[in-house]
Amino acid sequence: MKKIIFSALLGAALLTSCQDMDIPPKNIVTSDNLFATESGMDIYMARMYSMLPFEDFKYLAERGITEYNGWLAGFGFDGTGDAVNRDGYCRAFTGEDKAYWGNAFQTLRDANVLIESLPAYKGNYPEITYNDYLGEAYFVRAFVFYAMAKRFGGIPLVTRVIDYPANSDELEVPRASEEETWNQICADFDKAAELMMPNSPKRGYANKYVALAMKSEAMLYAGSVAKYNETVTGRLTGLGQKTGVRVIGFDQATAAEASKRYFSEAYKAANEVINEGGYGLYMKKFAEGDRSAMRQNMIDMLSDTDSPENIWIREYLYPTTTHSFDAYNAPYVFRSPLSSAMCPTADFVELFEGFERYPDGSLKVTTGNSNSEGDYIMYDNIGDFYKNAEPRLLSYLIIPGDQFKGQTMEIYAGVYTGTTPVKPLLRDYSYQGQSVNYQGLDIAEEGSEDRTLYLSPSPTNPVSVTLPDGSQMNASGANGPFYNFAESAMTGLLARKWLKDDPSFTAREGNSDQHYILIRYAEVLLNAAEAAVELSLAGAASPDGSDMLQVATDAVNDIRRRAGATLLSGKLSGSIESRNEVRKERRKETAFETGTKWDLRRWRVNDYDNRDGFWGEVRDKDKFSSNSHFRFRGIYPFYSARDGKWFFDVRFECISHKEFEYNPIDYYFGIPGDQVVKSPVIDQQPNR
Repeated sequence: MKKIIFSALLGAALLTSCQDMDIPPKNIVTSDNLFATESGMDIYMARMYSMLPFEDFKYLAERGITEYNGWLAGFGFDGTGDAVNRDGYCRAFTGEDKAYWGNAFQTLRDANVLIESLPAYKGNYPEITYNDYLGEAYFVRAFVFYAMAKRFGGIPLVTRVIDYPANSDELEVPRASEEETWNQICADFDKAAELMMPNSPKRGYANKYVALAMKSEAMLYAGSVAKYNETVTGRLTGLGQKTGVRVIGFDQATAAEASKRYFSEAYKAANEVINEGGYGLYMKKFAEGDRSAMRQNMIDMLSDTDSPENIWIREYLYPTTTHSFDAYNAPYVFRSPLSSAMCPTADFVELFEGFERYPDGSLKVTTGNSNSEGDYIMYDNIGDFYKNAEPRLLSYLIIPGDQFKGQTMEIYAGVYTGTTPVKPLLRDYSYQGQSVNYQGLDIAEEGSEDRTLYLSPSPTNPVSVTLPDGSQMNASGANGPFYNFAESAMTGLLARKWLKDDPSFTAREGNSDQHYILIRYAEVLLNAAEAAVELSLAGAASPDGSDMLQVATDAVNDIRRRAGATLLSGKLSGSIESRNEVRKERRKETAFETGTKWDLRRWRVNDYDNRDGFWGEVRDKDKFSSNSHFRFRGIYPFYSARDGKWFFDVRFECISHKEFEYNPIDYYFGIPGDQVVKSPVIDQQPNR
């Protein structure tokens, strides 16, 4: 098995009572019960994996790992720019309501108990099986440490079983430095890869290449932090008051070398998976030059459990283990009980090829040099604006006029019945003018009474418009946008990625069973490419003797070919331009997955001073930012009744008016206050 599929089935508790006090109680599970047999180990492993901090369909960034219930969950609306959402949890990823702290140490204890206890039962297993069990424990420990480190920096490195009761000096484990923390994560992933089998021995277990893939991701994070903490105003580092340990950031004298060391580890691990893991990009429906086939290939990539791209997946099974992703994210016409939680932005669309551009690189919708100049460009069909877009982008989106679940998706904001050619609807498209809504907008020119824009407030209160031929047309599409109802396509787009496109499937709570891909082969290719360019930028040699920049170039081109994008014009180099090429490719490939919010954090590009790199490329931050605040834009379709054609207006999202804020302090989450207060050795972040 190349694919790693988790089972959350736990053993039922024994309820038998006991009469003879000299006989061990039958409702107590002992070490012999668990560690002496494979059936016992299956129960133990199932518990450990069920407690891992997964970020999938049941994770919501605002709530965090500990409230893992999937209520209103979705991807990309946590300030990354992929999408926006109507609700209050659509905000920048600056923390989690319940910190991943106490639960983490429970899982670490399970891993440490296995590491310390299993040697007593070594004779019960073949050596390869025994080693694999130990490797699983190191893998779990590394995975938990990694989840904590990217949230908090330096953490208490609990690498032993702490028996209770115990002396205070044994119970209290202070936070290690951030560098020591990442070193431990690297060592644990290495130990896991050394011990584990190359193929998973049982359904539900990891393997060597899962460990290496996760190591490449973790070390890429570590290398980025060591390097880019130095770019944050005032340097993002500091010592704990209680221990004097550098709990966040790196010593300025060692940061550069640490960064190169971690990028080297990331590259080696990723390249080993590429060369030896046996994985590959999903290409089952791919056909060179066939845009429709390319799009369908990438749609199917996410739903095919036999995909060669799946390195590690989280499986769901109806009706026992399910989630509710479709119930909250499907288009409004399939509402059950909610809908339209992920509305992609114009900023996100601009990352992709296939659109006309203004001189500043933004989407062109008028004949002028900006969206406030000239006349609107007209289209015969509502979907024509997207007809040349990258197939990869179209696999992620439900665009106006698209087919989904056997229905045509009506997405448009209004009907214009005035004179033509149509001039820009707004007088002010700046950040300062973003609060103006289309509703009640005075667009009548002086001396004219026929520039009229019709909109609908909600799907239950539609406005009907009489067209020049006498026919009737609703002022807004069945899926919106509506000017007073945000549970719709409030940016003029909806996300398709991960949704079930089966007309017979009913989207309701607890009815979805798609698996989630925790890490896939394309990500490993991008890990190798980014690490290679970063090492070249730093003047470091290849850690395994391979041609790093050729590996990076091939990785990006393989992904672009599959995506229907233009291949690189030449070989990547050790330059900022090449680094940005790889970053941008990552943004595009992994959109609406859980990694983007972490990428923006590790690159340290969320704060205002560094936001030019927000999109993985140099970009005018003032286009979507006002000091520490920023907003994203929508692409709003309108029907021109006199022309019988469609036009589009690109402007700041105007239904829920979502605004985000991010400051340098937010690159590290705060340590839970109760933990700091009660412990003589747990330090709060120095900047809080």
